[in-house]
Amino acid sequence: MTTSAAQRRAPRLYAISDLHVAYAENRKFVDELWPEHEGDWLIVAGDAAEMMADIEWSLRTLAERFHTVVWVPGNHELWTPRDDPNQSRGEARYRQLVDLCRELGVHTPEDPFPVWRGEGGPVTLAPLFLLYDYTFRPPGTHGKRDALEVAYETGVVCTDEVLLHPDPYTTRDDWCRARVALTKERLDALDPDTRTVLINHWPIVREPTRILRYPEFALWCGTEATADWPVRYRAEAVVYGHLHIPRTTWHDGVRHEEVSVGYPREWKRERHPNPRLRQILPAPGTAD
Repeated sequence: MTTSAAQRRAPRLYAISDLHVAYAENRKFVDELWPEHEGDWLIVAGDAAEMMADIEWSLRTLAERFHTVVWVPGNHELWTPRDDPNQSRGEARYRQLVDLCRELGVHTPEDPFPVWRGEGGPVTLAPLFLLYDYTFRPPGTHGKRDALEVAYETGVVCTDEVLLHPDPYTTRDDWCRARVALTKERLDALDPDTRTVLINHWPIVREPTRILRYPEFALWCGTEATADWPVRYRAEAVVYGHLHIPRTTWHDGVRHEEVSVGYPREWKRERHPNPRLRQILPAPGTAD
């Protein structure tokens, strides 16, 4: 699209996730990422990076280019890598990330929900931070302990078990339950006619994880507690990442967009789509 054509069309709401800029190829991708319209908004659905300095570079770069940026944390932002000079953990690390975003003018799950008033709007954008509670269990398992034993036996274990600390909560699922309760209270307070875009790093419903090559990994992918949220909260779309399987699916009549870039070894595969921004609003096929 030429510059003049881009400026003639209306602003759009885009989304992307799992930038993983510690990889040189991914950092180059972000460095070359620009909006086509000065009014374009961007959702960053988690996993920009692991190191605080890389996270800041990613969000600052995008915030300086896009009209509005909305961010939610992924599991990688919440890791405490041994070689990161910032050794904050758990809730304290999350709060530091929120403070960073506020310095950059980036919306977070702790801020008032922004409203998209462009084409397809008005729609309330709801950035969520929900984590997971080990309820996406492999078939035939009973309870968290049984499911984790199967995962360890098969060798499919998320690095979160080592690097994502839940402090001050006892466990990550305790932290998840607290986040779900807090978030539900905020969503319940919305006007009953409000349409939303629900934004979370992890899938909000179980169905997208059915395609995983290693089903045991679903344990670290969400919570059954949010299964009815897309319908309950009148979602025009649900935006998520984490799975590194970018695609559009429909569940209970709601569009779900997995918007990840992923690792270079993944997006360089012949059948993997090239990394790109994914249009959320106006819904693809309805834009001018």
